[in-house]
Amino acid sequence: MQIESSPVLYAVDSAGIARITLNRPETGNAQNVAMTYALNDAFVRAAHDNAVRVIILGGAGKHFSTGHDLKDQTFDAVGRDYPLTSTWADIDLDSIEGWYGWEREAFLDMCRRWRSIPKPVIAEVRGACIGGGLMLAWVCDLIIAAENAFFQDPVVAFGVGGVEYLSHAWELGARQAKEKLFTTDRWTADEALAWGMVNRVVPLDALEQTTLELARKIAAKPAFALKMAKEAINGSLDAQGLQQAIDRGFALHQLAHAQNRLKFGGLLDPTGLPEAIRTSGEVCELVIGKPIGEA
Repeated sequence: MQIESSPVLYAVDSAGIARITLNRPETGNAQNVAMTYALNDAFVRAAHDNAVRVIILGGAGKHFSTGHDLKDQTFDAVGRDYPLTSTWADIDLDSIEGWYGWEREAFLDMCRRWRSIPKPVIAEVRGACIGGGLMLAWVCDLIIAAENAFFQDPVVAFGVGGVEYLSHAWELGARQAKEKLFTTDRWTADEALAWGMVNRVVPLDALEQTTLELARKIAAKPAFALKMAKEAINGSLDAQGLQQAIDRGFALHQLAHAQNRLKFGGLLDPTGLPEAIRTSGEVCELVIGKPIGEA
């Protein structure tokens, strides 16, 4: 296991269950640059370890993830302290081209890599799963949600059409996807279950045990058969156009950033945000205007 100060914790039990834990509970597990690269390292580690049969992804503290940490200031370490993981090496946060390279490296390509891990991955979701948190849950094969879990993609309020891994229509259905994007409203664990986004909803105090029991049941199956089953189902979604839709969504996401740079001088459109956030200059994806403790 990594040291407790790490933004991501990693452990493997005797049944071959790898537990990856987002470990910034003081921020609701908001994802900064350090967490993104540590999470990638953990996923690759589990993928390469033949003793690992199933992977569980969860969050320390009250929340799964409140999204991207938009106040993160460590981008200049990318390529130095955090080696690039994709071929998009032209990262320059002062240009539209360079920002496209950053989001392609850290979000789109990361998500696709994690989705393609040839082992079952289960998301264990409690509390908030917002913005970039949705991306982490949606790349997992199964989602077990606590009764207190809630979900939200608030970025239309920021002047952007959706998070970078825009698979909403597949996860929620087109009508619900449009409503939740247009309004930026939250949805509950029970609603997510009814729409087919999550597999089970359980009491909070039963979340970890339920997820572990499911992981162990899956881990007892032949590993190669599990890999082929995952490939088959993912391939069926891709044949329906999932990957092309994500590519189009990502391109439109970057167009919105470019528009906001020209019109507002930054990546986000401030006009859709509450006055308290506009005047403070602080924006996080735990929207809108509610501190983590009130989520």
